[in-house]
This record gives sequence, structure tokens and C-alpha cells, in this order.
Amino acid sequence: MQLLIDKELNSKDKILKPDFNSRTGRELLAFYLQTKFKQIFAYDRKSSTPLFKEINPSFIGHFTRRLITNPHKRILIGITGESASGKSTICHEIKNLIEQLSMPVSVLSTDNYFNDISELIKKYGSFDNVRDNGYDIDAPENFQLSLLRKDLLSLSEGKNIKAPRYVPNGTGVSIPEALEVKSDKLIVVEGIATMYEEVKDVFDVKIYIETENEIRRRRFMRRATQERNQTAENAKKQWNYIFEAGQKYVQPGRNYADFILDGNVDLNYFDKILEYIHTITNNFQ
Repeated sequence: MQLLIDKELNSKDKILKPDFNSRTGRELLAFYLQTKFKQIFAYDRKSSTPLFKEINPSFIGHFTRRLITNPHKRILIGITGESASGKSTICHEIKNLIEQLSMPVSVLSTDNYFNDISELIKKYGSFDNVRDNGYDIDAPENFQLSLLRKDLLSLSEGKNIKAPRYVPNGTGVSIPEALEVKSDKLIVVEGIATMYEEVKDVFDVKIYIETENEIRRRRFMRRATQERNQTAENAKKQWNYIFEAGQKYVQPGRNYADFILDGNVDLNYFDKILEYIHTITNNFQ
């Protein structure tokens, strides 16, 4: 991929920067991006460890049409995948690299839109007891999806929001309007709820991260026991729950994704693809 980046930077055959305020200029940009995206996908297919496992064939046309018809709308990128698939890692890799390239980006996690279950936890004594008594925390009805949709639409229109913050300390508390989220040019939203029915159509780019179950299990167990101080027994119970919930609630989102990405890909390779996309969108005469 570095060869493609160098070739692009050193090319003497560059197009004039289109006037993005005119429809003709945006149409020229759309045609240019279609060609370059196809080049990226062709290169990736030849890689020993491809990043793109599957690509929606209608994505390029749909996305570039959106750029032509509604250029002022913020670009919302939704990233989902089952627990420990690597979605948070890839999401923050996108944010970090784009910030290095001086592109404005905001990141929001749908985990902050869990319902407040603090009263249930008080009733049963602990989060684990709530789970063991049948509370299906990952089910769509246990998220504030109407609020999430409202906030995403506001962000897409250039309006800053104050999102709730779900406190991940076992208390089940959700604090309203606790997180200020700026409506930057790019808005990356990650979490299992991004492809739920009520919000999935809001996103311009829909990404599903897929990783082998055994890799996910090892990641989850290591994180639970080493970072969250859970016992091995409780971590195993939690894994069994999220595995079943993932099949039921998260996997259907795969059908709506524009890209299925390998969650075990080398992040350096992933960075180079992002760098190339930045290069082709900023390297005009």
C-alpha cells in the first residue's frame, strides 16, 4: 500500500481540485473517487491478509451519489460487530490516524445509550444477578434508540449534542446529557447498537467487524480477568451470554453492512489504507 501512496504523491498527472460548491465539481470528484476506491479494493484482494472480507457492490455508487446530492451533511460511519471482535480498536485507530492527518473527527459509542438499570441492580444486588435473572441487556429494547437516532440526525446536520453516559462500573447508572459530542466533518459511531433497526439507515458508511469466535473468546476472557478483575467463572458466564446475544442481535447487522472487515488484520496495514484514502482526497493540483 505504501507503493500506491508514493505513486499518488509523486504523480505529475493530477486533476485540478474540483469546485465542491458546484454540482459539476462534485460529480467529477465522485467519478474520481469511484476509480480510486476500486483500485483500493483490487489491491486488497491481492494482499496475503486482506482487510475487506466482503464489499457491498452498490456502496461506491450509493456513497458518491450522496456526496453529490447532499455535500453539506456530515459523514456518519457506523461500526458494529460482536463483543471482542475489534470494533473499538479499529474505531480508535481511525480516530487517531485522522487526527494525525488533521482531519476533524468525532467518536461516539452506542454503549452510552444503554437504559439506566440502577434500580434493577439495587433490587437484585449486582449486575451479574440481574443478568442471571433473565435481563437481556443487549436486546434492542434495552437501549435508548429513539434518543440515539435523534442525536445522530442532529450530528449529521452539523449540530453538537450532549449524549448520555452509561457508567461502566456495575451500578447500571446512565447520566443524561453528560457527554459533549461535536459535529465534526467525520463522525465515527461504534457499538453493537449501530445496526439495530431504528438507527441503521442514518449511517453513510456501515462497517461490520468480523473475527473468529475463538479469538474473540480469548480476547474477552483476558480483558475480563486481567482488566476488569472478574473471576474466571463469572467471565465465562458473561461470555456465554454475549455469545448468544451476539448471534441473536448483532449478527443480523452483517446483512446491512457496506463492508465486512477482518477484525484480526494488522493495524499498520489498516493505517496505510486510511492514509491512502486521505491522500487521494487531498492530492490535487
